[in-house]
Amino acid sequence: MLLSNTCRKKAEAELLGQTWLHSYEEDQDDIQVYRPNSYDFPPSRGRTGFALEREGVAKQYVIAPADGLEEQIGLWEYKDKNTVLVHIQGNGHPEQRYTMQVVSLKDNVLKVRITPDVQN
Repeated sequence: MLLSNTCRKKAEAELLGQTWLHSYEEDQDDIQVYRPNSYDFPPSRGRTGFALEREGVAKQYVIAPADGLEEQIGLWEYKDKNTVLVHIQGNGHPEQRYTMQVVSLKDNVLKVRITPDVQN
C-alpha cells in the first residue's frame, strides 16, 4: 500500500504543474501521446496541449486563429486514481467536458485516453 501510494504521488508530481504538448506522431489507436513543452519536437504547424495545476485549474492550449497558442481556462478534478474530469469554460468558445484516463506516465511520456464526458 505504501509503495503504490508513493508511486502515485511521484506520478502526480510529474503530471501536475507542467505544460504537456500533443506528440500526435506517436499516437496509437485511441491513445494520445503528450510530452513536456521542453521536448525537442519535430517541425509541426502547431501543437495543442494542456496543463493541470495543483489548485484544480486546468489550462487547455489550442491553436490560435493567427497561429501560436491560445489558452483556455477551466477546472479539473480526480474521477478516480487514474482519471481526471476536465471542464473547460466557454470564454467565447464552446464549453468542453471530457475525461482523461492516464494510461501511462513514464520517462516524460504521457499516454492518455480522452473521451467526452456525457454527464450534465
